[in-house]
Amino acid sequence: MHRVIIPVDFSETSLNAAKFTAQMLSGKEDAVAILYNNYDKESERAASTKQLEVLKREMNTIGVANVSIEQELGGDLIENICRLAQSSRATLVAMGITGRSALGQIFFGSNTLKLVNENLYPVMIIPPDAKFKEIKNVAFASDFKDVEVTTPSVLISAVLEMFNPMLHIVNVNSEHYVSLTEEYQHGKQVLKEMFKNYKSEFYFIGMNDFYDAMDNFIRDYKIDLLVTIPKHDSNSGLLFSNSHTKKLVYHSEIPILAAHE
Repeated sequence: MHRVIIPVDFSETSLNAAKFTAQMLSGKEDAVAILYNNYDKESERAASTKQLEVLKREMNTIGVANVSIEQELGGDLIENICRLAQSSRATLVAMGITGRSALGQIFFGSNTLKLVNENLYPVMIIPPDAKFKEIKNVAFASDFKDVEVTTPSVLISAVLEMFNPMLHIVNVNSEHYVSLTEEYQHGKQVLKEMFKNYKSEFYFIGMNDFYDAMDNFIRDYKIDLLVTIPKHDSNSGLLFSNSHTKKLVYHSEIPILAAHE
């Protein structure tokens, strides 16, 4: 059973993410949506319960048969979500993110990215402009470095199982020439074996600007979800560091699945 945690604070951002996730899970009998609200005062519990029940009915109407509710008073939001993800053996956490404004990034956006940094479970980051269609094409951006130990294939595969998409594995590097180096050839074979249960294609793009390259790729191949592996800035290449994952998040118009190495 796939368990998807959806934290909501009843802001427009979180409700948009809940609606997107409901559409994503619609008709999937092997999936459970877990609505989670962290309220500050005991006096807020009744209102929280009422709003969660309304949201649950709306998700049932959309086609999500299995919806549960979790509420918690106080504590650290990120620690609470991580604890819930562990106890429920969640497949992923789905969270919204606000627009590109500085104010938006400070609030809900910062909590979403803090959760990504905890590196326990995959986090699906849903931008406010994302429109759900169907997840048929998934792009996985990899730096092809030590893929055996840095690729969380089990976590990524658990998410892919829900959609059985075409998997497009992409690397952007200005030093790509006509033929691949031995390192890239080796990485390609390892990744192909890791994701052998899915139809996959590999793309090696020789461009300097990672964001332009991915924008073009997402548009040309009608990508519905982008998978990245954020790494700590101290030991990773520029394009795949946490700070650049953050830029990618605010740059994207499709959901991004962040799964730590």
